[in-house]
Amino acid sequence: MRAMMETGFDAVYLILVLTLGVKMVTWKNAPAQFRLFGVMAIVLGAGDAFHLVPRAVALCTTGLENFVTALGMGKWITSVTMTVFYVLLYYVWRLRYRVQGGNGWTVLVWALAAVRIVLCMMPQNEWLSANPPLSWGIYRNLPFAALGLVVLVLFYRSARRTNDRAFRWMWLTIVLSFGFYIPVVLWADAASWVGMLMIPKTCAYVWTVLIGYRALRREGTT
Repeated sequence: MRAMMETGFDAVYLILVLTLGVKMVTWKNAPAQFRLFGVMAIVLGAGDAFHLVPRAVALCTTGLENFVTALGMGKWITSVTMTVFYVLLYYVWRLRYRVQGGNGWTVLVWALAAVRIVLCMMPQNEWLSANPPLSWGIYRNLPFAALGLVVLVLFYRSARRTNDRAFRWMWLTIVLSFGFYIPVVLWADAASWVGMLMIPKTCAYVWTVLIGYRALRREGTT
């Protein structure tokens, strides 16, 4: 039952996110911010697929313990693509609010992303191990959380200042995604039920993509 429910949920998530991403990228005469948003959605879905597809196969066949290498590699790839996702979201912010200058924010975003990716590449993560060290899970997620914090603050301030109703909850989707993700990083190995928080975390990302798609339908040129 768990295998069917989780696999079904993940399949719906991937299909929805990738479909919306492709539609935004290919939308006729779509403003640049929405095309970039579409690329961002595709990066999200494609990156998560590297982890979710092997997980679905494992759950429906011989079990997670027999897919340690594939699952670890998938988590590794997803960690990098999620970093790219937030960098792209930062540039969506710049395009949507016509930000000129702000080079300090750009440097900070790229610096945090670079540190995060470098930490993800370190062999001490033991991605292909059945029991990777918790300490490195914390190390690599510190700059990631800081990156998310920067992006959510920028969206919160800009949407409030411009009374941007379409993007007024973008900051909240980021808060929720990290709010559900951080406990998984810290305690999923100790209490398996904590891993269920990945479901609402995934829903928060779907909400993020839907914000962009709905705004495109209202603002885009057909």
